[in-house]
Amino acid sequence: MAKLVTIFGGSGFVGRQVAQQMARDGWRVRVAVRRPDEALFTRAYGVVGQVVPVLCNIRDEASVRAALSGADAAVNCVNILHPQGKSNFTTVFETGAEIVARLSAEMGVARLVHLSGLGIDPDSKSRYIASKSRGEAAVLAARPDAIVLRPSVIFGPDDNFYNRLAPMTRRGPFMPVLAGHVKMQPVYVEDVAQAAAKAAKGEAEPGIYELGGPDVLTMRQISEQVQKSVGRKKVMLPVPQLFARMGATMLDIAQMLTGGLFTNNILSRDQLLLLTRDNVVGGGHPGFAELGIQPVSAEAVIDSYLWPFRPSGQYHTANQSAKNLRGQP
Repeated sequence: MAKLVTIFGGSGFVGRQVAQQMARDGWRVRVAVRRPDEALFTRAYGVVGQVVPVLCNIRDEASVRAALSGADAAVNCVNILHPQGKSNFTTVFETGAEIVARLSAEMGVARLVHLSGLGIDPDSKSRYIASKSRGEAAVLAARPDAIVLRPSVIFGPDDNFYNRLAPMTRRGPFMPVLAGHVKMQPVYVEDVAQAAAKAAKGEAEPGIYELGGPDVLTMRQISEQVQKSVGRKKVMLPVPQLFARMGATMLDIAQMLTGGLFTNNILSRDQLLLLTRDNVVGGGHPGFAELGIQPVSAEAVIDSYLWPFRPSGQYHTANQSAKNLRGQP
């Protein structure tokens, strides 16, 4: 019988890519999610019965134990950008990650892959970063043989990075740029998924891997990259950090005062801290090279999913070509 992998958060941005990769490699895939009825689309990733979504909340030991039953490998891709009810940074990144790691060890799951992030620091002022760091430490304490992946900012269809920058090109003659000097190393979601799949299949040594794309870019260069992709030319407008902090604070207060009826998906104070610090590979840990993966650049991919933000959408390139032809003698 084919081997079984349990992917926690297997219907999310990264998790569904891992699920597809593992299914293509012939594994049975158990997609562990809080709302399996909303993850039925994952069944199409393999043949009938190969990919199965199951109910699981990583804050609940019983459901994690059930999800891990009979698994040969487990991948924890659970991630949140904003606290939502009982699912906050502490319960998800620390408590949940520790439960998955501890139970996987107790139940004899051969391999555990944990998705973390670059630049983790337990003393960070960012609650997101600090919790991610403590969660990673808890995982390694329970599973010293775990494979920990630390990607830089991840891009790809449905990402929360380029897809949040592109709409800014539609509003007036300016494009606001926050922390234009800060460096990022965007990494393609399929490359991260391939790394996770290799690790789950036993094709990577235990340890920490830092994953960054082939290009190190400043936020200003990334904004220019977005403008080029969507075919718009805007004046770069640097946003003072003081103004950004005031705006993020007001949005956070609005969420608090409304009891969560308004969710701050625009810019929180915690996200502001993330956007104002470099997020690049440090070189102290192995990376894509050691995994035998050649990472793909953002420039080679973003045109395939940022086209809705072009002036003429999917017809923009054809319209531009027509204009050029009409301009010829």
